[in-house]
Amino acid sequence: MAQNLTYTRCSDYLIPDIQLSHTSDKPLGKYGRMRRAFLAENNPMLLDDMILTETLFPHLWEIDETAHRRVEQMISELLERNPAPDKATQQLAWAQHMNSLKAQAEEIVNAELIFC
Repeated sequence: MAQNLTYTRCSDYLIPDIQLSHTSDKPLGKYGRMRRAFLAENNPMLLDDMILTETLFPHLWEIDETAHRRVEQMISELLERNPAPDKATQQLAWAQHMNSLKAQAEEIVNAELIFC
């Protein structure tokens, strides 16, 4: 696993010329940031290993996408079990009901993220 690194001299220091193999401008969502914070607090060695092997951000993007899909699925399942009031006649009740369903779904997904 020996690597041939090149260095740049900066005054009295040699700084390695390190480049990331792939980069992306894709933003990291809420659940990806939560996963990174969880890893930093509970498993810093795994976090460091993932950073060094450049697998951290693909992992975080996958977690974020999966969690968002799961929230949408949970909202639709909860909506089937608890139908919302008529949106045309009761806008505030409909908004309150939908916000409640979204909060329930996010709470369930947050709990699942902690235990994965």
